[in-house]
Amino acid sequence: MPQMAPLNWLSLMIFFMLILLIFNLENYFSFFYPIKYFKSNNKNIIKYNWKW
Repeated sequence: MPQMAPLNWLSLMIFFMLILLIFNLENYFSFFYPIKYFKSNNKNIIKYNWKW
């Protein structure tokens, strides 16, 4: 029945949007940043003495 075709397109659009959303969430949360360890070295810090 051609009257039911818009409902089929709507359900397909929702289905593919959900797949896209799930795929993007999986890729976003599966990426890990490398952990950087910083040494506290105070010799490289430049301190300014501002006199107004």
